[in-house]
Amino acid sequence: MKCLYYMAPTLDSARQISDDLHAIGVQDFFLHVISKDEAGIDERHIPAGNYLETLDLVRDGLIGSAVGFCAGLIGIGLLKLFAPFGPHIPNIVYFATAAAATLFGAWEGGLTGIASENKKLARFHDDIEAGRCLILIYAPQEGEASIVRLLRARHPEAPLAAIDRHFVNPFSAVRREVLLPEGGLTLED
Repeated sequence: MKCLYYMAPTLDSARQISDDLHAIGVQDFFLHVISKDEAGIDERHIPAGNYLETLDLVRDGLIGSAVGFCAGLIGIGLLKLFAPFGPHIPNIVYFATAAAATLFGAWEGGLTGIASENKKLARFHDDIEAGRCLILIYAPQEGEASIVRLLRARHPEAPLAAIDRHFVNPFSAVRREVLLPEGGLTLED
């Protein structure tokens, strides 16, 4: 499943796109709009983006847990080296040390992620701040072509801005579409 990013100029345009996508069978679960005007999204009953899409909670939480796990391994090494509780420490203590450090790292990473914008959406930050709407459409491979055709034909005001082959992978890169002078499209990393 790919995530298709479209940039609509207004919330009214995003609403029309949402209605057209619903007409061809795209459910709200697979369609999210991110805009600076969150009240306008609610007023127009447009499916809004959630915190997992707009914040870097998952990515930073995973990074924090990896750092915490490494810190836990260092803690285990120090426990074995200095043996502050004697030479016969049960293995459960080592496991608990690694688990506590990993969980603490995940918690700290999650707190950092709540305070930061999703790295995948950072490329669109200026557009969103300017009042445009980013539309995320999760399209299965068999439905992708019909979605692209529909939006190209009925909504030329909302160009395809990017494609993410793995939105669920917080470390994958978004490939942003760039309009070439001769009228074609290319993807940039």
